[in-house]
Amino acid sequence: MKSAYLTASILAFAAAMPAAARDQIQVTGSSTVLPYATIVAEAFGENFDFPTPVVEGGGSGAGRKKLCEGVGETTVDIANSSSRISQSDIDLCKQNGVDEIMEVRIGYDGIVFASAVAGPDFALTPADVYNALAAKVVKDGALADNAAAQWADVNPALPAQDILTFIPGTKHGTREVFDVKVIEAGCKETGALDLFKATTEGADDKEKEANAKKACNELRTDGKSVDIDGDYTETLARLDADKNAVGVFGLSFYQNNTDKLKVATMSGVNPSTETIASGEYPVSRPLYFYVKKAHLGVIPGLKEYIEFFVSDDMAGPDGPLAEYGLVSDPDLKATQAAVAAETPMGPLE
Repeated sequence: MKSAYLTASILAFAAAMPAAARDQIQVTGSSTVLPYATIVAEAFGENFDFPTPVVEGGGSGAGRKKLCEGVGETTVDIANSSSRISQSDIDLCKQNGVDEIMEVRIGYDGIVFASAVAGPDFALTPADVYNALAAKVVKDGALADNAAAQWADVNPALPAQDILTFIPGTKHGTREVFDVKVIEAGCKETGALDLFKATTEGADDKEKEANAKKACNELRTDGKSVDIDGDYTETLARLDADKNAVGVFGLSFYQNNTDKLKVATMSGVNPSTETIASGEYPVSRPLYFYVKKAHLGVIPGLKEYIEFFVSDDMAGPDGPLAEYGLVSDPDLKATQAAVAAETPMGPLE
């Protein structure tokens, strides 16, 4: 596929970059963004007069830390991320001489709860998931150790199936949206958040709220909730080994494995590109990559790769990334303009 966009880009930029000791773009980070970046990198190598970028996984947090190791050809150019960069990342970057970072939002993805395709249906809410996995839950108006053994103990409408859930490990960007939009939301829905606030110390209301949310995110350690440090293929392998388990996946991974997985609804909404784009599905998140601006004009093809990634040809609603499961960003034009202008990100809001 060589569109007019690609041809014009090649003619305009192919000879514009200075020589460098490293001629391949280096990309690392999120396992969620990995398949999208791989699609773009392969198409870029086929359509541009630059080598195919090297794209690796490893997790959002680990990728951002690698981006912030410093400037130069021995450091990576781009960090893919399924959660927004943190202030601690930015501080680490500045400490190591990475003064300007470009934030590029590529679209949206949702996280889903899925189980064996031949198993029972699950209709979940954040409150259900919290009551199944949290270390402390509300019982008779007070906080108590979680003793639920089956999903039906949490909610009689759920299957009488032993609770075993494989969730993303803490280094994954997926874990952040899981914590905030499922566990913390469920903690609030069940009244546990208010009880934690009443029993949690803090210098002021803001600190007390933060400490209460931290308490909400303390999960069971009795084997009902299991962190998966690898990518979604590891989670799928665990489900293959235990058909009673429930796993957390990215929407796109689920959509490419519907022959093996049955997805749960969340708060009555079925996850899909349409419900995520509309904001109806409650557990969705933007996907990003972060670019070391100092490498633009030094690493051959870096600017072209970034522009190509967010082009209509790739990230638009009819592009190959949408076909793979990415929900196209309604504000994609603004992202394209920011990339073209090489606009660094401002302070975090």
